[in-house]
Amino acid sequence: MSHIVTVQDAVTAFADFMEPTTAELDAIEQEMPAILAAVDLLDAQIITLGRTPSELDAQRIRRARRRLLAARRELANRTAAASLPGGAA
Repeated sequence: MSHIVTVQDAVTAFADFMEPTTAELDAIEQEMPAILAAVDLLDAQIITLGRTPSELDAQRIRRARRRLLAARRELANRTAAASLPGGAA
């Protein structure tokens, strides 16, 4: 039995229009500190999945959570400042 497959997916999977735009890449770059802080928090939480969290684990999670909140606050302040007319915050 011979299967018939289309070539359409192989042709369009790497089309230029599917690449992120410069604006999208800039937005990702601005959000990168918050993304990395979220990854650090997830890493700290994953470490404690298979065991009872020690005081050091709890400290690591609290520190990662604070870094994430600070990164999100910084991003929100930057976004709000950029959207206000005249750049006033």
